[in-house]
Amino acid sequence: MSGRLILLRHGQTYSNVDKRLDTRPPGAELTPLGRDQAREFARRRQGSPGLLAHSIATRARQTAAEVGGHLDVTPQELEGLHEVQVGDLENRNDDEAINEFATIYQRWHQGELHVPMPGGESADDVLARYVPVLTELRMRYLDDHEWTDDIVVVSHGAAIRLVGAVLAGVDGTFALDHHLANAESVVLAPITDGRWSCLHWGALSPPFYPEPEVDAAQEARTSADPMG
Repeated sequence: MSGRLILLRHGQTYSNVDKRLDTRPPGAELTPLGRDQAREFARRRQGSPGLLAHSIATRARQTAAEVGGHLDVTPQELEGLHEVQVGDLENRNDDEAINEFATIYQRWHQGELHVPMPGGESADDVLARYVPVLTELRMRYLDDHEWTDDIVVVSHGAAIRLVGAVLAGVDGTFALDHHLANAESVVLAPITDGRWSCLHWGALSPPFYPEPEVDAAQEARTSADPMG
């Protein structure tokens, strides 16, 4: 099982620039910088992935198209991989909305997976639609000892951090304190008994130490955009 699962955050969007909680598909398009970020990811790769997939959101599809065009791989769209749905907070960028999103997101990483965003999804909802897609990819490809290629999945920052932390047992405070910039990734490797190991979180490698006294609302307000 030498192939890896690369959960790649999409490139910069116009909503990211405005720090908007843009989660409902199809969502905003990539900026020119976002397209450059996708191509730069492709240029840094050592070879083409065996599979390139993306969520149903426009920004994920456009990112995958840029990556696939550079690496000569045809992307495929998969259901279930879209961003955390924030419900009543959709498309807002005011401090109150960002604080509410970040506070609930922090509760998820502290184990309160049942708590929903106002009018939106809980962490349980996100995991219920997202994890089976990754499990299917693992069973079909990564658990096959003859499969040696990476799988790149273009998805979304908050969803990737939640799913990556849960699947690989990464401490929740670390996930809260380490946002993913556009076109950064969480890299997972399948290990025994259906478990996963996190090989990279953005530019960082394990061990991923807990971060004391994380203030998720402050992190969201000061980050480049709250969904990273």
